[in-house]
Amino acid sequence: MISLQKGLIPKIDQQKPYALVAITKHGVEHARNYIEKFPYADLYYMKKFEHGDEATRHIQLFDGTVRLLLPALFQQYKAIICIISLGAVVRMIAPLLVDKKKDPAVLVVDDKGEYVISVLSGHIGGANALTQEFAETIGAQPVVTTASDVQKTIPVDLFGAKFGWVWDSEEKLTPVSASVVNEEHVAIVQETGEKNWWMHHTPMPENLKLYSSTEEALTAKPHATLLITDRLIEPYEEELLNNGVIFRPKSLVLGMGCNRGTSAEEIEELIDETLLELKLSKKSVKAIATIDLKKDEEGFLQVAAKNNWQFVTYTAEQLNEIPIKNPSETVFNYTGAYGVCEPAALRYANSSEWLLEKKKGTNATISIARIPFDEEVSPKLAT
Repeated sequence: MISLQKGLIPKIDQQKPYALVAITKHGVEHARNYIEKFPYADLYYMKKFEHGDEATRHIQLFDGTVRLLLPALFQQYKAIICIISLGAVVRMIAPLLVDKKKDPAVLVVDDKGEYVISVLSGHIGGANALTQEFAETIGAQPVVTTASDVQKTIPVDLFGAKFGWVWDSEEKLTPVSASVVNEEHVAIVQETGEKNWWMHHTPMPENLKLYSSTEEALTAKPHATLLITDRLIEPYEEELLNNGVIFRPKSLVLGMGCNRGTSAEEIEELIDETLLELKLSKKSVKAIATIDLKKDEEGFLQVAAKNNWQFVTYTAEQLNEIPIKNPSETVFNYTGAYGVCEPAALRYANSSEWLLEKKKGTNATISIARIPFDEEVSPKLAT
């Protein structure tokens, strides 16, 4: 628990770029749901609302007035999202303000989760863009009063956040953002992931140009690049990252099977080595899919929880609905399914092709499929 003492800046454990703070019972319940939908924020709330799972979910508790917590949050976070009344927030942050180039973005969300208000550092600090993105994520109405400063363009550090996209590195976020808002030539190359990422009703600015491949983008010599892919880039493409950011959509599905009791370490080692062999990014994995006989397999549960992946299981009947190339009578005799990892991957991905049909480890098997976003079909989750 965070110790709050007057005159002292408390020690906090920052892991994400944004802080989410709640001080009421309803606010806490909303906040716990928000971080599931918006995984870019560390959550802070009062100890009296403790649920018991805070340590495992990296939720930080404090006891006392939130006014004493804010100085530490101001120093360390890019933005602070407060589920606190607007008037109270204004009074508490007033002594902390320095200037618009240094102050973090501050947002306020009402206690019912109906409105998200941009309060501080709307343009330079990114509060306006974050307000739009966060409001859309939680299903609220954004309130941005600095309308003349709102540019209808891409907020680079939030690009694709509503779909769960993450960036590989934050090193170039600031210069790439500058290229976007300064209307310099920005190349966008998308190889996978959701296509409906443009969030405005107006056309994209002319300085943002779509290219069908990295080769085409390299020839165009842009000032900056947004590369949306689940693969590891080749050396010749690194020139695009001199002022570029790689975004990782959640596009990969791991179909898996294992012997009972296989350790999480062995399972993750197989995953890591297989992704590296295929030159795929671990950050683009969305789910582990398997047979329902493994729904309580501790190794799978631990790996999925550690990496914030979905863990989905299917019945043997559901798996047998998916055609596979090499049905196994042996597997059928043990499980009732003619295959586990191969059909599980295809069923979740709604795909008919594997990136990897099947690989056997010592005690586990793995298959990998890519979600075909061109079709924009939702995954077939087990019921």
